[in-house]
Amino acid sequence: MKKYEFTGETTTLDDGAVLHRIRLLRDIGKFKAGDIGGWIESEDNLSHEGDCWVSGAARVSGAARVSGAARVSGAARVSGEARVYEDAQVFGSAQVSGSAQVSGSAQVSGAAWVSGEARVYESARVYESAQVSGSAQVFGSAQVSGEARVYESVQVFGSAQVFGSAQVFGSALVFGEARVSGSTWVFGSAWVFGSAQVSGEAWVSGEARVYESAQVSGSATVSGSALVFGSAQVSGAAWVFGSATVSGSALVFGSAWVYESAQVSGSATVSGSAQVSGSATVSGSAQTIERRRQR
Repeated sequence: MKKYEFTGETTTLDDGAVLHRIRLLRDIGKFKAGDIGGWIESEDNLSHEGDCWVSGAARVSGAARVSGAARVSGAARVSGEARVYEDAQVFGSAQVSGSAQVSGSAQVSGAAWVSGEARVYESARVYESAQVSGSAQVFGSAQVSGEARVYESVQVFGSAQVFGSAQVFGSALVFGEARVSGSTWVFGSAWVFGSAQVSGEAWVSGEARVYESAQVSGSATVSGSALVFGSAQVSGAAWVFGSATVSGSALVFGSAWVYESAQVSGSATVSGSAQVSGSATVSGSAQTIERRRQR
């Protein structure tokens, strides 16, 4: 049995597609038979099965499909070959396009845009002006918000958050309770996980790993196959690269470099323009500081 019908009211999109307003024929949750819904291009866009519905000024067009108990509302747009299904919600002025999929109890809202072959599922949220594209996946209870960009083959999951104007791309992973914010870039095959935080204008790239309660901030760079973990902090314009390790409660800041197979651990501090390289070890409460000469 049909769940809805066309009202006879139509609107034409810029690309010439004609959308039809719909009217509900049976009760669905808070929606009652006779309620006027949103706009669809054809009955292929909205399943007659289940409790899915398109309401408000929302539009579903092209080969896109809404099914299950999914809801598309507000001024949201679902187009291309996109799929919104199960208990997913798309609302506000959000857009889902391309062959993107939103499923589970995921929500895409605000002015967010999910496109390409991206997937947002389980109880993940993408909102504000965030964009998820390429073949990126956001799942678990992860959140992508602000003006953040998550694209290419990235995965953001667990209860991780990517926000601000951060960019995560390549095949990077952000998971656990990690936070990536500010204007940071996390890319390549880098991982940020545990309760680690990357903020400011920092870069984490290559096969680097930042985890546990570590923090990378300022304009610091962690690259190569470097590891930063424990409660270590890398900040300022510091650079940790190669196969270097910074751990414990160590601090690396200023314009310091830690590289090759060097290790900084314990409560050690490396700062100024100091360089620790080779297989050197700085540990305990040691301090390595090199200051530039003043004329």
